[in-house]
Amino acid sequence: MADNAREIVVTDIKIPFWSMVVLMVKWALAAIPAVFILIVIGMTFSTVVGALFGGGWYWGGRMT
Repeated sequence: MADNAREIVVTDIKIPFWSMVVLMVKWALAAIPAVFILIVIGMTFSTVVGALFGGGWYWGGRMT
C-alpha cells in the first residue's frame, strides 16, 4: 500500500469572487452557533470547577 503513495501539490484554485464571498458569509454564519456552544461549555466547566474548589465572587474586598 505504501508503494502506491503519491504526493499531490495544489498550486492554484479557480473560484469566482462572488462564490468565495458567499462561502465566507456561510462560514461566518456557521461560526455564530459554534461560538455560542463553546461559551456554554466554558460556563459549565467554570461553574463545576468553581463549585468543586469553593470559588465565589471576589471584588477586591472580603470574600463572603
